[in-house]
Amino acid sequence: MIHVIGGGLAGTEAAWQIARAGVRVILHEMRPVIMSPAHHTEELAELVCSNSFGAQASDRASGLLHEELRRLGSIIIATADKHAVPAGGALAVDRGVFSHELTETLSSHPLIELRREDVSQIPTGDIASGGVVVLTSGPLTSPALAEDLQRFTGMDYLSFFDAASPILVGESINRDIAFMASRYDKGEAAYLNCPMNREEYLHFWQELCQAQKAELKDFEQETAKFFEGCLPIEEMARRGEDTMRYGPLKPVGLSDPRTNNIKEEENLSENLTQLSDIEQTKSPKRDRSYAVAQLRQEDKAGELWNMVGFQTNLRWGEQKRVFRLIPGLENAEFVRMGVMHRNTFINSPELLYSTLQFKKRHTLLAAGQLVGTESYTAATAGGWLAGTNAARLVLGLEPVRLPGTTMMGALFEFISSASPKHFQPMPPNFGILPQLGVRVKSKQERYGMYRDRALADLEAWRGIMKYEV
Repeated sequence: MIHVIGGGLAGTEAAWQIARAGVRVILHEMRPVIMSPAHHTEELAELVCSNSFGAQASDRASGLLHEELRRLGSIIIATADKHAVPAGGALAVDRGVFSHELTETLSSHPLIELRREDVSQIPTGDIASGGVVVLTSGPLTSPALAEDLQRFTGMDYLSFFDAASPILVGESINRDIAFMASRYDKGEAAYLNCPMNREEYLHFWQELCQAQKAELKDFEQETAKFFEGCLPIEEMARRGEDTMRYGPLKPVGLSDPRTNNIKEEENLSENLTQLSDIEQTKSPKRDRSYAVAQLRQEDKAGELWNMVGFQTNLRWGEQKRVFRLIPGLENAEFVRMGVMHRNTFINSPELLYSTLQFKKRHTLLAAGQLVGTESYTAATAGGWLAGTNAARLVLGLEPVRLPGTTMMGALFEFISSASPKHFQPMPPNFGILPQLGVRVKSKQERYGMYRDRALADLEAWRGIMKYEV
């Protein structure tokens, strides 16, 4: 018997895969005993935000993940396909019918017991006594269970009213402008730096101050308290013209190795605002040192870059418009937009294997937003893997890892191996996949090649691993 805690997309998928393997499962869902501030019904797999699972085409990141899950027998994707509604190129569903059918299907399965209760402690014990547990309680985990999980991990959650920075595709950054360097040349050059002159900076600052913010949900407005060390960039801009230049956009200590462009550090440090007109017009390269936006490598291969200090609550369209005003980012491609929301997720690189097992306790697994993946489809994929591996543990089989060239495999490899210090939730995207080995300029052709490789490797893996139990 296996316990699955949380009846969202990940928990619903996990419970189904466990039962599909012939193993008894208890699915714990606290609604309607305790209602979360985001949910409106007691149905399983309720879609609390959009009714869209993202782009449908398999040469898009979410569409490729859809197709991988179809081939692996996902009940969530099968039900979504069944109740799809017109949505252009996206997979969108009639959310009420979708959730109701999943609730009915799981409730009537002979191997699934649905318990409506709040779980305050993680069940313990050996495999035979029900010690295999899948945590899928999501970003609104109940306080008691959250405290128990914190005690178990010995770590604080990355849990607060979070403002996260956008992540960009590396090849979309203009390297003729951006340069690699670390501040004061300390250690290996680890940041991509986008320099701005005074005119460019002031234009960026003015547009940032005027940009439209996203609206928060009612329950988020009640808890929206900014940390001074993690201020949204637009809030920082509103505090004054030079606030960002004393913070994440400070130019001191940075030199472009292509020009050996070094400012007078002492003068800048004493007063960043007192740059003379003569100094500002000496040369374009020297002029560009008025402010510098930094990008930090997000993955091992350097294909994704995080905008350092650019946590934001701007509308997504406004983010693209304003951030592309930064020199070097005029054609930037965003794989994740900056967001600000109440969120609860664990530090997966410290705590989990790519099988979604906890390193500290191999019979405890987790999936969904709790592990730091974003999007409905990513939650479904995590539920599939955690449920499959939980069932395999009970049946005496080795847990599985999917090929790293598949979207599923790459996503769970990323959350288990990213930098723990800078870990933030990640949606499916082509930037986390291993490079193709050949340069393909056409984005459509390149994404198609990623898809073809992923699906071929998935089929080969299925034949070799015989994952189905």
